[in-house]
Amino acid sequence: MTAIKHALQRDIFTPNDERLLSIVNVCKAGKKKKNCFLCATVTTERPVQVKMVKVKKSDKGDFYKRQIAWLLRDLAVVDAKDAIKENPEFDLHFEKIYKWVASSTAEKNAFISCIWKLNQRYLRKKIDFVNVSSQLLEELPKVTEESVPSGENQSVTGGDEEVVDVYQELNAREEQDIEIMMEGCECAISNAEAFAERLSRELQVLDGANIQSIMASEKQVNILMKLLDEALKEVDQIELKLSSYEEMLQSVKEQMDQISESNHLIHLSNTNNVKLLSEIEFLVNHMDLAKGHIKALQEGDLASSRGIEACTNAADALLQCMNVALRPGHDMLLAVKQQQQRFSDLREQFARRLASHLNNVFVQQFTQALLQLYNRSYFLSVPGHDQSSTLAQHSVELALPNHHPFHRDLLRYAKLMEWLKSTDYGKYEGLTKNYMDYLSRLYEREIKDFFEVAKIKMTGTTKESKKFGLHGSSGKLTGSTSSLNKLSVQSSGNRRSQSSSLLDMGNMSASDLDVADRTKFDKIFEQVLSELEPLCLAEQDFISKFFKLQQHQSMPGTMTEAEDLDGGPFSRQHNAGVPLPVSSEKDMIRQMMIKIFRCIEPELNNLIALGDKSDSFNSLYMLVKMSHHVWTAQNVDPASFLSTTLGNVLVTVKRNFDKCISNQIRQMEEVKISKKSKVGILPFVAEFEEFAGLAESIFKNAERRGDLDKAYTKLIRGVFVNVEKVANESQKTPRDVVMMENFHHIFATLSRLKISCLEAEKKEAKQKYTDHLQSYVIYSLGQPLEKLNHFFEGVEARVAQGIREEEVSYQLAFNKQELRKVIKEYPGKEVKKGLDNLYKKVDKHLCEEENLLQVVWHSMQDEFIRQYKHFEGLIARCYPGSGVTMEFTIQDILDYCSSIAQSH
Repeated sequence: MTAIKHALQRDIFTPNDERLLSIVNVCKAGKKKKNCFLCATVTTERPVQVKMVKVKKSDKGDFYKRQIAWLLRDLAVVDAKDAIKENPEFDLHFEKIYKWVASSTAEKNAFISCIWKLNQRYLRKKIDFVNVSSQLLEELPKVTEESVPSGENQSVTGGDEEVVDVYQELNAREEQDIEIMMEGCECAISNAEAFAERLSRELQVLDGANIQSIMASEKQVNILMKLLDEALKEVDQIELKLSSYEEMLQSVKEQMDQISESNHLIHLSNTNNVKLLSEIEFLVNHMDLAKGHIKALQEGDLASSRGIEACTNAADALLQCMNVALRPGHDMLLAVKQQQQRFSDLREQFARRLASHLNNVFVQQFTQALLQLYNRSYFLSVPGHDQSSTLAQHSVELALPNHHPFHRDLLRYAKLMEWLKSTDYGKYEGLTKNYMDYLSRLYEREIKDFFEVAKIKMTGTTKESKKFGLHGSSGKLTGSTSSLNKLSVQSSGNRRSQSSSLLDMGNMSASDLDVADRTKFDKIFEQVLSELEPLCLAEQDFISKFFKLQQHQSMPGTMTEAEDLDGGPFSRQHNAGVPLPVSSEKDMIRQMMIKIFRCIEPELNNLIALGDKSDSFNSLYMLVKMSHHVWTAQNVDPASFLSTTLGNVLVTVKRNFDKCISNQIRQMEEVKISKKSKVGILPFVAEFEEFAGLAESIFKNAERRGDLDKAYTKLIRGVFVNVEKVANESQKTPRDVVMMENFHHIFATLSRLKISCLEAEKKEAKQKYTDHLQSYVIYSLGQPLEKLNHFFEGVEARVAQGIREEEVSYQLAFNKQELRKVIKEYPGKEVKKGLDNLYKKVDKHLCEEENLLQVVWHSMQDEFIRQYKHFEGLIARCYPGSGVTMEFTIQDILDYCSSIAQSH
């Protein structure tokens, strides 16, 4: 190893001004053993840099080469793997972790010890040594350094390491002094002994001078000692004087302490007086109620605006006095207890007086409203009168009474109600229950009369006349539903006079549908909703303001859906004045509204049932109107009573609408056709057109357009299926005619209405119409030149068997003479006669309403011309040069068809 170190120092490190301090023979862990050397070096120039160099033998093996070098300051961790057992493995953590295996544990330990000493000597940043024996990490003032002489004949002997003193640099002043001294002595370098003798002589001279200086200063030292003795005597005298002064001041101190104690007692007394005055002023200012407030609470006029304002201010002042936050100890004072009792008595007295007055106001307003209601509905309630004529004579307005004056009068007490709610919840609860009882009875009378007027205006009948049957516009309700099951398909001329139709739902026939009645119902229904909506919103707003249900997130009292409405939301037992918790103020308002307006939903359902009974089309109007009002109410408050109630009613309307659609589909399935007359346009096809036209006008820009689109899809599927069903059952009219005419009508209807959700069905209807038109033309036209057609079918059969077309004329059965015989049997006169019979046949099949006769006739003309051209082509190809031609031309065919169409 010594020889290797010598060689490395000479060949690699000396040229780079570096000294080799330690070396270890290693190989990489886990790989094939390719030995290399890790060397610890320091530079010879300052500043000193400590490096770790990896050296590897060349491939030829005759010299060493430097592979990679790391600065020691970049080394973070040295991991020896095991501090107890001998283990040649160790890791060095630079930016990447290098795993090594030393040739021996001794070399590894010597190398790690050298790294530790170099770290202690040269680096401020300390390296972490993990799993290293403490014996290797000793704090030494010296580091081992390989002594390597400079020059070509330098030699490195194994283990010749010497301990080098720690080097300490000279400061600038020391360097300057040494330079001056060496400049003054030229022989310092050439003759060191002479220089040392000179320094010795100069040192002796300086020592002598020092001794002489000390001996010369003895006299001054004696003088200094005498001065010090005199100073000590003066200090003793000053201490005696200070002691006498301290005795004199002692008596003064005792007098000052007495004065300070007296002043402290005076200050304490003043402080206590100020605090006592502050407490008295606090109690007087916060617990003293003015005589005017007391008088207002005991005798204030609760009927006048000025009296209500005075009582409100007095109640607020009383509440402030009762809710004042007393300081500790105040509640022990007798005066405070007496004042609190007085406040409690005043509160109880005023709360009782306020509750009694508001109950009287409720009764007075209830009585006044009932009187107005009686005057308004007098003619409706008098027995024996013709109420429909009474309405016409007196023009009873379809409007609900306005409660704004009552609300305005009661809102003057809103602040007092808030005071009562916070001070005596029991009385507040009782007033709330009384208000709901009175208002529920009043609104029930008003709303029932309102709906009665609406029904009379809608049907022209009254409760007394209902048992004899409906009159006026509702007379259409007497149509028999039994005729639906016997519906027959008649001619187009009397189709509109059928006894029933698809859309009447057992109530009305198509000819009886009265647009004016529907418009009237729509206006009345909209007016009913328009009257109910502001009524409910105004009452809800009043309840919120009057009963102060919008001031807090959680309100006293309890309110649940499961409670009995007759008992009210406050019917549970509780201690007087102790509020019960509820879920929220919105629940409380909603429950009050449910109790007050409990008759709205049943009356709306009755009105909807009446409208649906009088005309099933009314469900379309109701669905649109109700959806719009529900949407408006939900935008204001999704959880409000109005939104919930209208939402419930909307479910009923939607159910009626779905029932209407289902009944239409059911009636399509029950349609029966007549065996004696042609079918024409089926009733449910025409009525789907009427339904779609009306629905499009009603649902224009409506919120529930999706419901109509779903209904369209169901209806059009039913129409398609049942058209095909009727066409299959038809005996008088060909199936293709039924399909062609009805799908043409459906396509025309969908094209005119432009219903976006039925675009696919429109294309399907057009395709079915086209297919059946072509099928009917081919079927009806058939083979007008039957023998000629059979002849050419034989020609085509021979060609198909492999005979060339120009050789067909040589066949005995298909020669030129046979062709001329067949052609002579179809002169122009016979062709025109056959076409005329065909036109009459088509005219019998088709109906006049759809006006498809000319379309079908034109298609037949084109099909006949196509057959004619086909025959001419066969003659030209199979009988070339024969001169054989048909006895009529294409122009003749056009003339025949045109003259036949004009003659009919």
